[in-house]
Amino acid sequence: MRNSHRVQNIAFFFLFLATLLIVVPVGLIIVIIIQKGLPAISWQFLSDIPRQGMRSGGIFPAIVGTIYLVLGAIIFALPVGLLAAIYLSEYAKDNLLTRMIKLAIVNLAGVPSVVYGLFGLALFVVFFKFGVSVLSGSLTLGIMILPIIITTSREALESVPHSFREVSLSLGASKWQTIRHIVLPNAIPGILTGTILGLGRAAGETAPILFTVAAFYLPQLPKSIFEQAMALPYHLYVISTQVPNVDEKVRYGTALVLLTLVLLMNLLAIIIRYQFRKKKRW
Repeated sequence: MRNSHRVQNIAFFFLFLATLLIVVPVGLIIVIIIQKGLPAISWQFLSDIPRQGMRSGGIFPAIVGTIYLVLGAIIFALPVGLLAAIYLSEYAKDNLLTRMIKLAIVNLAGVPSVVYGLFGLALFVVFFKFGVSVLSGSLTLGIMILPIIITTSREALESVPHSFREVSLSLGASKWQTIRHIVLPNAIPGILTGTILGLGRAAGETAPILFTVAAFYLPQLPKSIFEQAMALPYHLYVISTQVPNVDEKVRYGTALVLLTLVLLMNLLAIIIRYQFRKKKRW
């Protein structure tokens, strides 16, 4: 009995240590970014265009470009990913082909982002002739986050108890009516979790937009989806590695804005998820 209690304490210690190893570095990074980036934050920094070779001025075109790209990626990936998840969980037969497709989708989530960038360059920029544009970048980011949205949406759909489906079907509802009115409303919190993960990845990636949309410097906003745009991740990369003598607070200020933008998007999705979760009856 005493040995089992000691083993439990040791296990608890290592679990707590593993949690600290994750939380402490992330917390330190956030504190450093806030401490060094906060002095750069001002209305001019947020609303002005970059000036003097991006050593001064603001980052407004990069903020707007990032929002365009994230919204475009979600508009493309969420409906496609959700429909694919519904098919795989509700209609597809459980055979070898379906299992291979599910495994391939899970593995696609681990493909390096630079590969998606090259894929987007070949397919959207060259083959479809969209050029280096907001459309090409959004579609590339959308394809990159599709595996995340499909996997999480499918697991959310499969977590809804089968008894809900059986009761609905026994009352005369069709399969689609059951999915539309019973399964989907109860799976929305899980679907939004995948959307949150996708939002964070789409907003923070540099490699996919490097080949498909990102401009080194643009003094104005894109006027259509077929024009290039600046984006915060690429702008941060440029002022950190390609432009000499950029003030440290400008670099950290840009990182802070990117971090805040991602957190605000996630917060909005979490609030929506919370509202739907309150309506769950199981």
